[in-house]
Amino acid sequence: MPYSKINPNDMILRDHLAYDRTVLANERTLLSYARTAIALSAAGGTLVKIFPNEQALVILGFILLSLGGAVALAGTWRFGAVRKRLLQVYAELEE
Repeated sequence: MPYSKINPNDMILRDHLAYDRTVLANERTLLSYARTAIALSAAGGTLVKIFPNEQALVILGFILLSLGGAVALAGTWRFGAVRKRLLQVYAELEE
């Protein structure tokens, strides 16, 4: 464990603020994943709706829709994994 040698009583305000900045960075990353997923899904939906007779564009549209969903799932999974790890490390420091 990277923080096993740190005494929680030795932590100062700067250390707690660094933790808070890391949590906020993780949340910003989740929002970036969400923004990307929405853009991909919107582009895919637009292609499917505007060009229903163009087979290649409809296929590309569905690929973009699927990719948007995959990005949303990946971002959510990553956010959860990092959040879980941060909570574990912080709980260890508070013990």
